[in-house]
Amino acid sequence: MTDRFKLYTWSVSLYSGKARAYLIKQHIDFDDISPASPEYDADIRPQIGRWIIPVMVTPQGEIVQDGTDIIDWFEARNMARLPAYPKTPRQLITALIMELFGGEGLLRPAMHYRWNFDDDNLDFILQQFGLFALPQVPPAERRDMALHAAGRMRKAAVAFGVTAETALAIEAAYYETMAAFDAHFAAHPYLLGGAPTIGDYGLFAALYAHLGRDPHPLRLMQEKAQMLLRWTERMRNPSADMVEFIGRDESLLADDAIPETLKVLLARVASDYLPEIEAMVAFSNNWLAENKPEPNEVVGGESLGRGIGMCQFDWRGHTVTAMVMPYRIFMLQRIQDAYDALDAPARDAVDALLTQTGLSALMTTRCTRRVERENHREIWR
Repeated sequence: MTDRFKLYTWSVSLYSGKARAYLIKQHIDFDDISPASPEYDADIRPQIGRWIIPVMVTPQGEIVQDGTDIIDWFEARNMARLPAYPKTPRQLITALIMELFGGEGLLRPAMHYRWNFDDDNLDFILQQFGLFALPQVPPAERRDMALHAAGRMRKAAVAFGVTAETALAIEAAYYETMAAFDAHFAAHPYLLGGAPTIGDYGLFAALYAHLGRDPHPLRLMQEKAQMLLRWTERMRNPSADMVEFIGRDESLLADDAIPETLKVLLARVASDYLPEIEAMVAFSNNWLAENKPEPNEVVGGESLGRGIGMCQFDWRGHTVTAMVMPYRIFMLQRIQDAYDALDAPARDAVDALLTQTGLSALMTTRCTRRVERENHREIWR
């Protein structure tokens, strides 16, 4: 037994970055271990039932899978040096919304900028995928094997709505989003002040592994959003790393404040992701009425597929077709549960913020069944 945590991740993995940044910021001793290691296949995968990352193993041997579950494991035990969840209502709901947006709402630009710029990206991506997945294989052979895996990921990008028809709209939206992030991080080191929250960790998933690390989008960020780039550096540093913010300490903004620059970002969630959320929930409710899964049935059944079908929605002049993944309902319900737990004055304050930023429908767009996580999988309650 060791007193160090084990984190099975890859640097190229979008969702792995969320958990890794949290452990770094909490000053938690951990070892990064590749899922290509023999112990993953021998010990971890049989217990999880599928190949998936990130996975954490505690010093006591407990397995925790999923970035949100890993963060909540520490939060539930009061082991966080910097708690991820704000205590005040508007900041809590804002942080949870940005967590959802970072992990799910930014997947289209993340996948587009990784897989549709081969002249800049492909050599790097194949080298990195091969290096992490097949470190024991000679470089020339692992490149060929990584190329085969890349083909599967390109198909996954299409399932998220990344097509030749939507490419220019994705780029235009991302340029606007980058500018909004850049303006915010020019004024504040993190989303809500001097310490990261669950919103920062959720955003880091896409904004680092894909958009802040792959060559083409990294260059875009370097050229057009230097303060956003600084935030990605800050999120990988165990210190506060706020040298340009003289006098700021590791505390959130007082009086449940939401800066105007952050309201702009919330409005971007409304314009660029809310239409998909509404279509996803509507499709899921129809699917549930037709299929009637048993209580506690695993999403995807025996195949463990994470999608239940394809929904369509209007976005920037396009009809986008995208996969419906109940994991996103799980993430949406985290926001709605936090909202439902508020008292009336707090809920009124949140309602005013959501109305101002165009996100009121986020609290009324609800699935008829709960999605929860049990034994490392999503299940229908």
